Amino acid sequence: MSIKRKVISIQTTQPHQGFLGAGHTARAVIQTDFAQSDPFIMLMDDMLDKKDDIPVGGPHPHAGFETVSLMIEGEIGDGTHKMKDGDFQIMTAGSGVVHTETIAKKMKMQLMQLWLNLPKEKRWIKPRLQDLSSEQAPRLSENGVEIKIYSGSFAGLQSPISNYVPLILADIKMQAGVSTKQNIPASFTAFIYVLEGSVQVDDQTINQNQVGWLDRFTENKASELNLKAAEYGTRFLLYAAQPQGSPIVSHGPFIGDSPEDISRLYREYREGRMEDILTVAAKNSLDLD
Repeated sequence: MSIKRKVISIQTTQPHQGFLGAGHTARAVIQTDFAQSDPFIMLMDDMLDKKDDIPVGGPHPHAGFETVSLMIEGEIGDGTHKMKDGDFQIMTAGSGVVHTETIAKKMKMQLMQLWLNLPKEKRWIKPRLQDLSSEQAPRLSENGVEIKIYSGSFAGLQSPISNYVPLILADIKMQAGVSTKQNIPASFTAFIYVLEGSVQVDDQTINQNQVGWLDRFTENKASELNLKAAEYGTRFLLYAAQPQGSPIVSHGPFIGDSPEDISRLYREYREGRMEDILTVAAKNSLDLD
């Protein structure tokens, strides 16, 4: 008998002033303890309506986790690793890097950025960058359902992205009244975040700017996800990943296993021992182990 996933909690994200100035609105998607959200640490829905050419953002460090970024609208970055509408990037901060995000022109942007825990044995892995453009992301369109897969395996699609933590990230659009049935691993922590319209998971409705957390099981088998779009259709993101089961210490831009880790990381950053991620990525471009 298959396991049917159900919604156990629906939370509404609240907009607040972001750190990039008057045009920046941020929504915290994850509003639960890490023990329940493992391996998801934090997810922000950042919207920017920048009306001047004054640069905002800048360089900052990260270590001990991965950033998983999906550009819904707009663009950020330069050169090889520039992100535009529908592009995806995983930055493995690992042992520590400096990351620069500067926006110096008028722009409308919506960016989803997740902090994803690393397995304890991989926490201090050498940093790397992986990019997947919107055009390269595997997709299907049938019977009023469009699915684009950025990470993991879902709906018969397989992303080319390499993962330390098994992670599914799918962008799903459904026309009004359309239903679909899909499978995800029963043991994965999973939630749905609605960008447009409303979606039903069995008899529970998740609306725009709401996150619906699914129940989780210990069985190592597939589970069934029954989805139906409401009367005006929907677009939502599905995040699902294997929990790691190890506690973390979080402070500022760093994740560690102990307070001593955090102190060490701040010291290394102050001493200039963390390289820029673009420099590190260029060195490691042929090595994804």
